[in-house]
Amino acid sequence: MSPEVMRFRRLFEHDAWANAAALASLRSAPAPDHARGWLAHIVAAERLWLARLRQEPPTMSVWPDLDLDECAVELAELQGDWSGWLETLDQDGLGDGVGYRNTKGEFWTSTVGDILTHVVLHGSYHRGQIASAIRAAGGTPANTDFIHAVRSGLIE
Repeated sequence: MSPEVMRFRRLFEHDAWANAAALASLRSAPAPDHARGWLAHIVAAERLWLARLRQEPPTMSVWPDLDLDECAVELAELQGDWSGWLETLDQDGLGDGVGYRNTKGEFWTSTVGDILTHVVLHGSYHRGQIASAIRAAGGTPANTDFIHAVRSGLIE
């Protein structure tokens, strides 16, 4: 397996762990409802991009109204879905083009590598918003930093 594919697998391992940590912090700390909405959006965006990679139709809107229990179920399923999909990926596949329509109906083609990079960065962005909202509401957000997860042995 190529180092680049291994790196993506590790990043998605972090993504799954960080999403679960953000969910746990939303369950245990005060936060405005829009913070839950950001987590639901992470779920939906990850579902959407995986569907695009599989050349399947989307299964939910990009801003779904999911409660925390529904987010938990979806996140657990997504972890397995991404892991399984990444098992099929090889170095050559990273440069493959994937055609899709965005939410505005515009047609685009992006490489698999760019899509995977977008998914992990998109999740990090919204987890930062969640952490900020929890802190503003007087809570202590989860530390979802990649390096924290590595140093703590939370991901390999």
